[in-house]
Amino acid sequence: MSLSSGSGPQSDQNQPGARWRSLAAAIATISAVGMAIGLGIPLLSVLLESRGYSASLIGANTAVAGLASIAAAPLAAPIAARFGVVRTILAMLLLGGFAFLGFHFFQALWAWFALRIALHFALTVLFVLSEYWINASAPPEKRGLVLGIYATTLSLGFAVGPWLFAQIGSTGMLPFGVGFTIIMLATIPVLLAWKDSPDFDEGEHVPFIPYIFAVPTATAAVFVFGAVETGGFALFPVFGTRIGYSESEAALLLTMIGLGNVLLQIPLGIISDKVRDRRNLLLVCAFIGLMGMAVLPFIIGNWYLVAGLLFVWGGVVAGLYTVGLAHLGSQLTGRELASANAAFVFCYALGMLAGPQTVGIGMDAMGPKGFAVVLGVFFALYMLIAAFRLLTPQKRA
Repeated sequence: MSLSSGSGPQSDQNQPGARWRSLAAAIATISAVGMAIGLGIPLLSVLLESRGYSASLIGANTAVAGLASIAAAPLAAPIAARFGVVRTILAMLLLGGFAFLGFHFFQALWAWFALRIALHFALTVLFVLSEYWINASAPPEKRGLVLGIYATTLSLGFAVGPWLFAQIGSTGMLPFGVGFTIIMLATIPVLLAWKDSPDFDEGEHVPFIPYIFAVPTATAAVFVFGAVETGGFALFPVFGTRIGYSESEAALLLTMIGLGNVLLQIPLGIISDKVRDRRNLLLVCAFIGLMGMAVLPFIIGNWYLVAGLLFVWGGVVAGLYTVGLAHLGSQLTGRELASANAAFVFCYALGMLAGPQTVGIGMDAMGPKGFAVVLGVFFALYMLIAAFRLLTPQKRA
């Protein structure tokens, strides 16, 4: 399939200055998204709890974010094809910023459901288009390095958000004003790189669903990562307390996973640029994920060994996202790549919905060991998919 990607922007993309302006704009956008999510999730939950809402209602309000993401992912490419990548990114930054601000001015619970849908619709479109922009702008020989920087920046954004919340609290206008300002600041590099955006033509429709299966090694990787990340983070505190760790010890172990995520993405990206086929590296990441869960039950008596294991495990498993995205970008271009990026984010959202429920059911059925068993099964199933794809000759139209 052949798609036009706009002659002007694409030709500008060949210039180093245009490439780096584009990368800076896309990475700034995703950093703002990460910080907004990191600040918003604890802020909104604390405020709802302080108003006396039940945990189930708070959970339902949070869950609509995942549903909004699933709805937004297939619409991102058509919207961008109609209005342009930069115009769509700027519109979504405005929608997300004002939705974030709206939580302060509208107190009714129904309004918070509507605002949460609007916020996460905007953030999901920003995810899809910024990842498309990064993949389209990255030099092919440095795609893994660029996406490693992207993943590191996103992880730092997620980490800075909760830190900001701890510093400014949940009282008054301040936290919402800070979130709004962070999102609005991302418009500056986007405006500076306006002429460098890799727009594509609207003329040819590229369906969204087929791209879930077009590069299955990438989309299955991000599904597993979404399931493992969300399920693991949501239920690791429960797992930790059930095996005898204090809340603070379990929280520090989660921090070790986060540190591994931040520090290992750039090295993994560089390695992915050196290997002949990134699918081999994805298979290695899944294998290390499986081995980590196989070893975990045998070392839980030593907190320091668990911390070291989870540092390496967290960083390598996050490579399923980073390397999977690089693999996706190496296979497709133009509108195809935009639709594939939408499929990538869609699969991540599906994993976010599947992971916590599956891990919870496993722990209910098997006790604490169900945590490692279920996560291990996710990795094992992915290894089967990756191995099958490696043994099957690729066919491209």
